[in-house]
Amino acid sequence: MTAAAKTSATPTVDTDEATPLLRIRGVKKYFHTKKAWPKGDGAGPHMRVWRSLTRMNATVKAVDDVSLEILPGETLGLVGESGCGKSTLGRTVLRLLDPTAGQIFFDGHDITTMSQGTLRPVRREMQMIFQDPYASLNPRMSVGSIVSEPIEIHGLAKNAAERRERVAALLEKVGLRPEAAARYPHEFSGGQRQRVGIARALAVEPRFIVCDEPISALDVSIQAQIVNLLQDLQAAENLTYLFIAHDLHIVRHLCDRVAVMYLGRVVELGEARKLYATPKHPYTQALLSAVPVPDPAAKKKRIILEGDVPSPIDPPAGCPFHPRCPVKDKPKECFTIRPELRELPSGARAACHIAE
Repeated sequence: MTAAAKTSATPTVDTDEATPLLRIRGVKKYFHTKKAWPKGDGAGPHMRVWRSLTRMNATVKAVDDVSLEILPGETLGLVGESGCGKSTLGRTVLRLLDPTAGQIFFDGHDITTMSQGTLRPVRREMQMIFQDPYASLNPRMSVGSIVSEPIEIHGLAKNAAERRERVAALLEKVGLRPEAAARYPHEFSGGQRQRVGIARALAVEPRFIVCDEPISALDVSIQAQIVNLLQDLQAAENLTYLFIAHDLHIVRHLCDRVAVMYLGRVVELGEARKLYATPKHPYTQALLSAVPVPDPAAKKKRIILEGDVPSPIDPPAGCPFHPRCPVKDKPKECFTIRPELRELPSGARAACHIAE
C-alpha cells in the first residue's frame, strides 16, 4: 500500500456533528430452511424411520438485531469470520435482500418497506462492488455494455454518443483505457475485471457504496492497487463506504471506524485506531492476535479460540461467544443473558458483560 493510504490517526469526518447518511435500527435477516431431527429413542420405530427421511423446519438467523450508523464521507469496516453475516448485512442495507425486521434509513428516508418502483431512484445513490470479479460480470456482454447499462436504465445520458463518452471517462477514472469498452470480461485479469466492476458502480454517481470483500479474490500484488483506487475515488467523488473484509491489516489503514460481527451480531464498534490499540471484546482480541506483525523478532501473544462458530440455526443461550470465550471464571450472566452493545467509559461499544 502506498503512502497515500489512511493511517487512521484521525477520522475523516466529525463523528459528533455529522448526520448519518445510512442508519439501520434493529435489522434482522432470517432465512427459513430445514434441519435434521434430533437423535433419540423417544419415538417408536416407525417415527424414527420417518424422522430419518424428513427434515424439520429451522430458521437461520444470518443477521440478528444489528444497529449501525455510517456518516457521510466515512469508511466503516465490517469484519468477522466467514458466515457471520457480513455480506448478508451489506445486501440487506441496499435492499437487495428484504429485512425480516428493523428499519433502514438512507439520507433520512425510511427505505425499509419501499416498493421496488419507489426504491428505484434511491438505488442510484447506493451501489455495490462484489467480491468475485469473475462471477459478477456478464461474460456475454462487452465491458462498454456492462458499464453503460445502469446509465441507460436510469436515463443519465441523452443518446448513445453521450453514453459512450461517459463510459470512456469512467474507464479512465478506474485506470483502464477507453478501448477496453469493446472487449469482453474474459480478456481481462482479475484486477482489471474488478476495476470494471468499480466503474459500473460509479456509473450512476452514487453517494454510498458497499464494498463486499472487493480484494479478497485478487492477487496480493493487485490488492494494494485496488485499495488505493478506492481511496482516490472516495476523495474525488465524496463517497461513503461500507467496507466488508477479512484482512484486518487493510481495514486498519482504510477505515475510520470498525464494526466486528460474530454470529449475526455486532459485538464491538469503535474508531479504528482505538479498536486496534485496545480491543475490548474477547473475540476482537482473538482476531487481532492473529494479524501478522512485520517484525519477526516482535513477540505477540496468540489467542487460540477453541471449537467452531455455533450454528446460526441454534445459537447458544446467553452470550453467543461464551462457548469459545478464552476468559476464565466468566460470570453466570455470560451463560444466561445475551449482552447488548453498550458504550464503555473509553467511548468504544462492546456487547460483553465483562468488557471495561
